[in-house]
Amino acid sequence: MSSIAFTPALPVLADRLGARSIATNAAFILGGAALTAGAAQISIPMWPVPITGQTFAVLLVGTTLGMWRGMLSMLTYLALGAVGLPVFTNAQGGLDSLMGGPTVGYLLGFVLAGALTGWLAQRGLDRRVWGAIVIFLAGEAVIYAVGLPLLASFLGSIDAPNDLASTLAAGFVPFIVGDVLKAALAGALLPLTWKLVNRTK
Repeated sequence: MSSIAFTPALPVLADRLGARSIATNAAFILGGAALTAGAAQISIPMWPVPITGQTFAVLLVGTTLGMWRGMLSMLTYLALGAVGLPVFTNAQGGLDSLMGGPTVGYLLGFVLAGALTGWLAQRGLDRRVWGAIVIFLAGEAVIYAVGLPLLASFLGSIDAPNDLASTLAAGFVPFIVGDVLKAALAGALLPLTWKLVNRTK
């Protein structure tokens, strides 16, 4: 990891696709938020945490945009939801969605995941299959690191079992297969995208 830590920041896909001015950077940031909002509407109802397309979008946005733009894109997404726009799952919005619900930790984790995946992409990991897989698994780990403790707090607030096993059963175990598939898809798509972009430059 030390060699990764001291590797100078490399261009990410957004840089190669034209994000050079304030206007284009803003467009990429807003586009990432819009992509996440759209993916949130692809959902399989479950209690207390639904299965959605959000996580894949978050990790893809962070990897494509880089650390700061990825983080800003996710902050924009949360801000749009906080002011009431229907960008969260099931077209929900408003501060209530960010105050104590079962998914609030996951939503907050999106910001850190967007930053981490972007930082790892700036180290060049997304240009290789295993590197892209590592990026997505690391981003997912960050989302769970924030989401699961707050999910446990929510379960306790409604007198539901909130021990470690119950929390994992509610907010982690049902998503394992999907997370592995998302990482595998990233491992296939991101290096291929880099090859296509490099051929056109």
